[in-house]
Amino acid sequence: MSRSDDIVLTARHWIGTPYVHQASVRGAGCDCLGLLRGVWRELLGAEPESVPPYSMDWSEPQGDEALLRAGLRHMRLKDRHDEAPGDVLLFRMRSDAVAKHVGLQARAGEGASFVHAYSGHGVIESPLSPPWRRRIAARFALPTEN
Repeated sequence: MSRSDDIVLTARHWIGTPYVHQASVRGAGCDCLGLLRGVWRELLGAEPESVPPYSMDWSEPQGDEALLRAGLRHMRLKDRHDEAPGDVLLFRMRSDAVAKHVGLQARAGEGASFVHAYSGHGVIESPLSPPWRRRIAARFALPTEN
């Protein structure tokens, strides 16, 4: 099994986990960052840094790109159009907002999809439709080891 297959399979094991703000426990609850944190722990071991408590609107009032900076510290930045299964996607929910939604690409090309935790839905796999593609602020590759 390839590295990307491992990432996608691990992310899909989280599908059905309820949405719980700041949580990161498969089957019990997670938010979008918690999903990434959980997949990281399952595949790479300990998280690279502790995550401080954050509010639902974290980083927005200050315009702070905290999640983007963390991604740059711990993952390899890719071209936004160089898509592959297993990529970590960082989204801006509005064009003038900080990037603060995370997902893991499950399929690329025709029928592209991503796994993410979404308020009111829990962890789901969604089509990477044009509206979602327009929101991609950054695309990362997980490291091969921690």
